[in-house]
Amino acid sequence: MCKKKPAHSKSPSVSVPLPVSAIDKLAFGGNGVCRIDGKVCFVPFSCPGDEVSLRITARKKSYCTASIAEIISHSPVRTTPECSIFGRCGGCHWQHISYSAQLEQKRNILAEALWRGACVPEHLIGDSVAAAQMYGYRNRLQFKVSAQNRTVRIGFYRQGTHQVEDAAGGCPIAVPVINQTLNCFREMLQLYPGIAAVTQLSIDAGDSGVLVIIHQDGSITRKCREYLRAQAGGLWPCTGLFIKTDRHGHGEKIWGASEISYRMNQADPAQKPAELTYPPGGFAQVHQRQNLAMLATIRQFGDFATHEHLLDLYCGNGNFSIPLAAEVASVVGIEGNADSVLAAEHNREINKVANARFFCDDAASGVKRLIAERHNVDTVLLDPPRSGAGDVVAGIAELQPGKIIYVSCDPSTLARDCGLLSGCGYHVATSVPVDMFPQTFHIESVTLLCR
Repeated sequence: MCKKKPAHSKSPSVSVPLPVSAIDKLAFGGNGVCRIDGKVCFVPFSCPGDEVSLRITARKKSYCTASIAEIISHSPVRTTPECSIFGRCGGCHWQHISYSAQLEQKRNILAEALWRGACVPEHLIGDSVAAAQMYGYRNRLQFKVSAQNRTVRIGFYRQGTHQVEDAAGGCPIAVPVINQTLNCFREMLQLYPGIAAVTQLSIDAGDSGVLVIIHQDGSITRKCREYLRAQAGGLWPCTGLFIKTDRHGHGEKIWGASEISYRMNQADPAQKPAELTYPPGGFAQVHQRQNLAMLATIRQFGDFATHEHLLDLYCGNGNFSIPLAAEVASVVGIEGNADSVLAAEHNREINKVANARFFCDDAASGVKRLIAERHNVDTVLLDPPRSGAGDVVAGIAELQPGKIIYVSCDPSTLARDCGLLSGCGYHVATSVPVDMFPQTFHIESVTLLCR
C-alpha cells in the first residue's frame, strides 16, 4: 500500500531558465528573428537589436516561435507606438519600430527573397521609397463589427482571433476623414434595427468624397432601409451609402454617390491629372500618395516612347493604363474582374483616351489570345494578386517584350516568378520597394526585367 507524502514533503519546484537571445532582423510576416539552439525562432513584437528573454510557444521541425518574457536591453530603434490598442489589434505590426528601421528591414526582406528565389544580387535592390506620412495615410479600411448585449464594437480582429478589438479612438493609420466618418457611423449604428447582423464597415475616401458599405448577414428589411435613408443628412462626411449581403453581390445603394474618384498625375505637369473612378467594393490602392510614387517609378523604368505598345496585365480600373496611355502608341489592359473592366472602360471614356482597350479575361488566356493575334508588345506591365503570375510567365516570354515591369505585393511570389522569367531569358535590372503600408510588414515593390 502506497503511503501519501506529508504536505511538507512536496518536491520543490524547479525553475527552468528562459532563453536569452538577440533579435537579428525582421521577417516577412512581421516577427523578429533570432536563433535558439541553432534553430530559427520567430518572436512577435520584437525589434532588431533587442536583447530579450523568451518563452517558447511552439516547437516545429525547422523553427520555433516564442513570446517576449522580458526585454533585457531595448534596441536603439525601438519606439513608442501611436495606437493605444497596438499589440492587441491585428492591423499593424511595427508601430514599436522607428520608421527608418522599417524601411531598411523591408529592403532587406525583398533583397533576401530575390536572392533566394532568383539569385538577384543585393546591389540591384534600391532603397525603399518612403511614405511622406507614417500615419494618417490609408484611404481604404475595413472595420469589423460585433454587437453583443447591446454593446457595439467596431475595430479590427485581435491577433489570431475573430474577436473584435474596439478602435474607440479611431485608427491612427487612416486618413482623418475616415475616422470622422467612423465616428458618425458608430453613433448611428447603436440604434440600427439590423445591427445584430452587421459584420463589417468598409470606408473608402477619395477626392470626390467618402463611400461606406455596411456588410450584413441575411436579408435587409424595410425597417433597415427606412432607418438608413432617414440618416442621409446626418452622416457627413459620408457622400454615399451602400449595404451588402450575400444576396447582393455588388451592394445595394441606399443613397448618395455611386462611385469614388481619385487623380493620377500625367507625365507632363502641364496636363490635367487623369480622373479615375471605381465602384463600391472595387479594388483600388489603399495609399494614394504612394500609388503616385509607384506610377513615377513605373515611368522611370519604362522610359516609354510614343511608338511603343504597352500590355497591362491585371489592369484593374486602369490605375496605371489610363495615365500612361498618352506616352505610348497603344495600351491593352487585361483584367479578370468584370466590374473593374467596366470601371476601366468608364475611365477611358471620361479621360478621352482613344488608344486603350480593356478586356475581361484571366491573364493566361488573354495573353494566349494576343499571341495568336501576333500582337506587338514592347513592354509588359503586370500587377498580379498575392499569388503572383506563375501561370502567365511562359506566355509573357512568348510575346517577347523588351521590358517587363512587375508590381508585386509579395516578395516570395515575385522571386519565384523572376526565377521563372530568368529561365526564359529575362534578368532583373533593378527592384525598388515602395512603402505602401507604413507600420506593417507588407511590402510593395516595382521590378524591371530586361532581355
